[in-house]
Amino acid sequence: MALRPEPFGALAYHYGNRKLNFLRSPELVRLVDDLEHFDSARAAFDNLDLDDGKWPVYGQALDALARSDFIEPVGSFGGDRKVDR
Repeated sequence: MALRPEPFGALAYHYGNRKLNFLRSPELVRLVDDLEHFDSARAAFDNLDLDDGKWPVYGQALDALARSDFIEPVGSFGGDRKVDR
């Protein structure tokens, strides 16, 4: 997957299935970009120092990216997962 920065966030391109996905927030782009450096998606989210109340929205966005094969979950999903990009 490649991320191309855009004013709204980024355009994600999957080389394997040639799908495009719009990441509509700069924070989501940073989260996806940082996933590989943390043991869980939640740890990557916490590193961004965002309001904890936003976690469900970002978790849903990561789930959608995983369902579209843009990112791959590693381990269990229970809201605290590692994701490879």
